[in-house]
Amino acid sequence: MKSQSSRRRFLKFSLAGVIGMTLGGKTLMRPVQAADIPHLTEDDPQAAALKYVHKSPYEDRNCSNCVLLQGNKGDEWRPCQLFPGKLVSASGWCSAWAG
Repeated sequence: MKSQSSRRRFLKFSLAGVIGMTLGGKTLMRPVQAADIPHLTEDDPQAAALKYVHKSPYEDRNCSNCVLLQGNKGDEWRPCQLFPGKLVSASGWCSAWAG
């Protein structure tokens, strides 16, 4: 009788563990929101190296028309391939601008 009880308890806890791992992982992992990503600052070492500024000195060249900019068109701050984990100003510019 004791081995049957142990087996039942083992199966119950195993099933609870599997359910906990699958459901628990879904609540712990959520998509990153734009509000969670910091804005690139002009004094960031990589930004300074590429002469990044929040406001482009050129009328026809800015981050919004650069091929390296990602994200939704029209958003004021968007991800850039050059600065992973940070958002750049769509009206900004850097020396790596590519049209």
